[in-house]
Amino acid sequence: QVQVVESGGGTVQPGGSLRLSCAASGTTSINAMGWYRQAPGKQRDLVALITKDGSTTYVDSVKGRFTISRDNAKNTVFLQMNSLKFEDTAVYYCRVLVPVAGYWGQGTHVTVSS
Repeated sequence: QVQVVESGGGTVQPGGSLRLSCAASGTTSINAMGWYRQAPGKQRDLVALITKDGSTTYVDSVKGRFTISRDNAKNTVFLQMNSLKFEDTAVYYCRVLVPVAGYWGQGTHVTVSS
């Protein structure tokens, strides 16, 4: 059974930084790991994705501010979020993609507030 556990959310002022972490266990065949977010009343959207060979994808709204990275040996993915804006407020979910399935974490809250 694959388990996905996020950590690192919290409340930060505009312009601040947070670092999210996500650890996957129960599998050694991870193709890609990513972060999605869901703001109140909105759908869950992709924020950033990283493949096992290190290729990355970002949504336009976070390019230049967020950085996704991965430790393949530890099945862990990170999201460094800088220059946070009010509109980054959401629940952030980790997504782990293995050859035949995808798994979600439970989500971690990020609130940008003055």
